Amino acid sequence: MTTTPRRSIGVDPADRHDAFPETPCGTAVLLLAGSSGRVEAGRAEMLARQGARVRAIRWFGGIGQRPAPHEVPIETFIDEVELLRRDADRVAIFGTSFGAEAALVTASLHPIDATVAVAPSSVVWAGSSEGTWSSHWTHRGTPMPFVSFTPSWVPSTDPPAYRTLYESSIDRDPSAAAAIRSEDIDGIFVLVAGGDDRVWPSTRFARELVERRTAKGLETTTITHPGAGHRLLLPGESAVTAGATMARGGSPAADAELGALAWPHIVTALHLRA
Repeated sequence: MTTTPRRSIGVDPADRHDAFPETPCGTAVLLLAGSSGRVEAGRAEMLARQGARVRAIRWFGGIGQRPAPHEVPIETFIDEVELLRRDADRVAIFGTSFGAEAALVTASLHPIDATVAVAPSSVVWAGSSEGTWSSHWTHRGTPMPFVSFTPSWVPSTDPPAYRTLYESSIDRDPSAAAAIRSEDIDGIFVLVAGGDDRVWPSTRFARELVERRTAKGLETTTITHPGAGHRLLLPGESAVTAGATMARGGSPAADAELGALAWPHIVTALHLRA
């Protein structure tokens, strides 16, 4: 197991973007991007214009951080949630892709008032760093159970579409221990997924998360669009071109349509002033 020494609580200022509203709505939001590693400054400012106090963070590859999505301490996100709690009546976590995985795991382990997961996963996945495979996340210093990848998989498209890798891996290793315990997530819960997601089967993962909650009598808001891909465009946002080269599916039009469908539910979940 590889560990990273804990430092002072909170992400380094160089690896975060803080956005403050002119008229606060009472909600603070921790905003997490996915495998691109970027800081979602534009989305943070957009949410702040609607009344939220937002902190967007880099959670790997930054100062004092793990170099990749590999054994990242979940306490990284818990610490930020608690810092934000000082600034607002409610705290929400809003993540996309690997950031949605982080948001879901964090909310399953720590009280959060609202969780918004875009292109979610229903399990914890493997990550690699310096040739070593382990869990994306650690909790209390121990790697969390994870689903490993099908070793024989090779991409059949250029750029690669990884959806079949994730599908074959979870079908090969349907580990209950690696399942994200969505039934333990409190507060408002919103899932957003595109039916043409070619990175991983996010609509399937959303259904699995909902099934676990439904079995416990818990409500979930799920928004999907058959033509949307892995990325979400909220009203007023422009398409992002950064990140690793891969097939993400969807189109700017379909991704924006999904964003328009999701936006009223995000407004409600975050108590925004839109």
